[in-house]
Amino acid sequence: MTLKEYFNNTRGTGVLATADNEGRTDAAIYSRPHIMDDGSLAFIMRERLSLNNLQSNPYATFLFMEHDAHIKGMRLFMKKTGEDTNEELISRMTRRNLTPEEDKAAGPKHIVYFNLEKILSLVGGNEIDMKIL
Repeated sequence: MTLKEYFNNTRGTGVLATADNEGRTDAAIYSRPHIMDDGSLAFIMRERLSLNNLQSNPYATFLFMEHDAHIKGMRLFMKKTGEDTNEELISRMTRRNLTPEEDKAAGPKHIVYFNLEKILSLVGGNEIDMKIL
């Protein structure tokens, strides 16, 4: 199974953890990442603390806990590689269904791209060897 197949077929809850350049941390609930054709991972982010932290510290971890009776999931260790504000692309990638008024009131969106550095199991330190695409 690839990471793209995993996220297309597995339901769960995700948490994106970031830190600023002084090490002050943040954690926020995020939807599963978009797996891009080039193998990068992308998240749609509003102009809030997580995005702000990534301006000075490009490293982030995405913790994903599967909706299962057992504790299963993974941690993705990533490095930011780019950012885009292309409204058409953001619109195609957006999964949430807000009214146009609600969406505008929530603030501008960005697509933030990451390279995957490693995957660890949710519990313990076992590295997971999984292809992205």
